[in-house]
Amino acid sequence: MDGTMDGTKQRRRGDTRQRIQDVALELFAEQGYEKTSLREIAERLEVTKAALYYHFKTKEEILVSIFADLTQPILDLIEWGRQQPHSLETKQEIVRRYSAILADATPLFRFMQENQATVRELRVGETFKERMQGLREIMVDPEADLVDQVRYTSAIFTLHAGMFFLQDLAGDPEDKRKAVLEVASDLVTQAHEGSRTKDRPQT
Repeated sequence: MDGTMDGTKQRRRGDTRQRIQDVALELFAEQGYEKTSLREIAERLEVTKAALYYHFKTKEEILVSIFADLTQPILDLIEWGRQQPHSLETKQEIVRRYSAILADATPLFRFMQENQATVRELRVGETFKERMQGLREIMVDPEADLVDQVRYTSAIFTLHAGMFFLQDLAGDPEDKRKAVLEVASDLVTQAHEGSRTKDRPQT
């Protein structure tokens, strides 16, 4: 019985934490991080500030927790990629998985795009740079020349650009995501094949 009650309490705490994150991100996106107060977050949640403080003491704590939760799949992907061969199949799978990660965390990445100055000043900015560096390391062949390195890196940022710049374009969101993924995959293929062609001895 005690174990069940403890589990129920843990789920309640987890649910409240998730609600705080969701509402905070909504407000950050609507009116900007700087203009959002803890009091406004508490009011939209219909809880007291004391109840909010139980989980988070500052806005930055909330944002850092959102970032950590929603970008954990990127860390998992980087760890997976480091254990795989530098094959075309691996790189295409990295691109596919990263596209899905972006789709699942769209509100966070849109917030980061629209609040770049704030993100740079907070811990999440440096952490995100580390995530991107990790992705680059598992994507780019060490022996690739500069043009192919740019192609690999551009594949990652094509996925970012598709999320931000195609949202107002008419059409089904999933169709747009697939189109962006196809372009990113093409860049990876060009970079991989370009590196292999340059490696072959001239006859």
